[in-house]
Amino acid sequence: MHDLVIRGGTVVDGTGASPSTADVAIDGDTIVAVGRVDEPGRREIDADGALVTPGFVDVHTHYDGQASWDDVMMPSVNHGVTTAVMGNCGVGFAPVRPGGQAFLIELMEAIEDIPGTALAEGIRWDWETFGEYIDSLAALRRTIDVGTTVPHAAVRAYVMGERAHEYDVTAEEIAQIADVMAAGVREGGLGVSTSRTIQHRSRHGYEPGTFAPDEELMAIGDELASVGRGLFQFVSDRVYDKHEWPWLRHLAAAGVPVTYTMAQDPGSPEAYLRMLDDDAAQSADGPLIVPQVPTRPTGLLYGLQSSFHPFRAHPSYRDVWDRPHAERVALWRHPEFKARLLSEEVATKDGFINYLANNFDMMYPLGEVPDYEPPPEASAAAVAARTGTTPQEVVYDWMGEDDGTAMVFMPLGSYVERDHEAIRKMISHPASIMGLSDGGAHCGLICDASMPTYMLTHWTRDRTRGEQLPVELVVHKQTRATARTYGIHDRGVLAPGMLADVNVIDHAGLTLHAPHMVHDLPAGGRRLLQDVEGYAATVKAGEVIVEHDEVTEARPGRTLKATDAGVIRI
Repeated sequence: MHDLVIRGGTVVDGTGASPSTADVAIDGDTIVAVGRVDEPGRREIDADGALVTPGFVDVHTHYDGQASWDDVMMPSVNHGVTTAVMGNCGVGFAPVRPGGQAFLIELMEAIEDIPGTALAEGIRWDWETFGEYIDSLAALRRTIDVGTTVPHAAVRAYVMGERAHEYDVTAEEIAQIADVMAAGVREGGLGVSTSRTIQHRSRHGYEPGTFAPDEELMAIGDELASVGRGLFQFVSDRVYDKHEWPWLRHLAAAGVPVTYTMAQDPGSPEAYLRMLDDDAAQSADGPLIVPQVPTRPTGLLYGLQSSFHPFRAHPSYRDVWDRPHAERVALWRHPEFKARLLSEEVATKDGFINYLANNFDMMYPLGEVPDYEPPPEASAAAVAARTGTTPQEVVYDWMGEDDGTAMVFMPLGSYVERDHEAIRKMISHPASIMGLSDGGAHCGLICDASMPTYMLTHWTRDRTRGEQLPVELVVHKQTRATARTYGIHDRGVLAPGMLADVNVIDHAGLTLHAPHMVHDLPAGGRRLLQDVEGYAATVKAGEVIVEHDEVTEARPGRTLKATDAGVIRI
């Protein structure tokens, strides 16, 4: 008798093969059969009419703090994720010297919009080295597995202290930075990460590492190559130009796999296609270069409860932004306040803030059934032109709907043509994997941890503004492809001998609801969550962690540790 049998589902096994009807048998934490299973199970799940997929492997999250206190791991666990990789974009909480914790919290709060009060109250800080951090993570059992890369910014702060933001570095400092990052990989990190984008900044300046000299990045690559495993993850504004080529070519020559964030560049809308082809060619001849692509544009959600919206920097709003929500809604409805606010302009000289606040032809009502591929005529600018009003007033009125909880969607990146065609081409290309959900981050402005669900609802079922995608393709991109990129070879495929991470999904009924704000983080910190219906079961290492969209009491999740023998669960 098997421990668990999932019967009669439409199996999408993660390899990219066409779906087939089959049973899945599980003993302990391992899949033992896929096909016809005659033996009964101590527990059986009727999957007739449902998709049966591997658990989703989300390689771009920021649970670095949350994983140290939270055993549930919302919101990712609600969307079929059974493995999450954090430590991305160069930010994280290890290594850290005594007294350096506040700097790392402030950096994470500013860059990833995670409440600093929640991090300060929730994190235990019982580590200094990266290896000690992994051991600390391993002390907590969770719903899902978590692994992490070694963050460049944290290592710079560890080595350089208050000079972490500086770039006049000595050869000795470069060698020490590279050595500490490599030590973190030897101690169990899945690789290293850095950020090269000017969008990542705090009150101290741009994220440490943003303008690191090529010599520093090359030294990190050389040390990583000496470890013999682990990849280099980065995000950059300059991935399409020659500024990044010298150190990237050096990494390739050293045999270091690379993965990076891909987005469509408005200034060069077709450049991503050339990059995809170049990455595929490089990966065929040498180490992997793998772009991480989204299932939808990174979406800023403007609302009265959000961290930012078009009126956030208006002088009249500055006096009320921290009032209780009910007071802000009451004031929002007052005609005099509305007239005064709409008569003002954004009070900042920051060009990026002005862009975010005034790009009205890219602002859309999200709706209770969220529309992440809205047509141009639905934008605030288009509505204003049709109705003879201003875009500012259109957005103001949208934000006041549903007692001030309505959201305005602003796609940020990969929406140049006002549709998802660029994203479709990115997903379809053999070089790419799914990424960019940012689970655990951007708590007050972005709610993209639902991307794994969206790939099934939108791309394989609901899309009307262009071609849909085969279910076997998108599942592959979020399971086997992501797992193998990070060297995690025991999951991502439904096959005998693999870890029993499985989703049973009511594909026809799978429904994403609009994001909503809750205050359930430590110290009452806020975050956006997005409810979903349709996960009949999510199985982690043989145990059911989600049943009919509700998280169970099971906590089979472990911490991933990279070793010379492979990635293990501890």
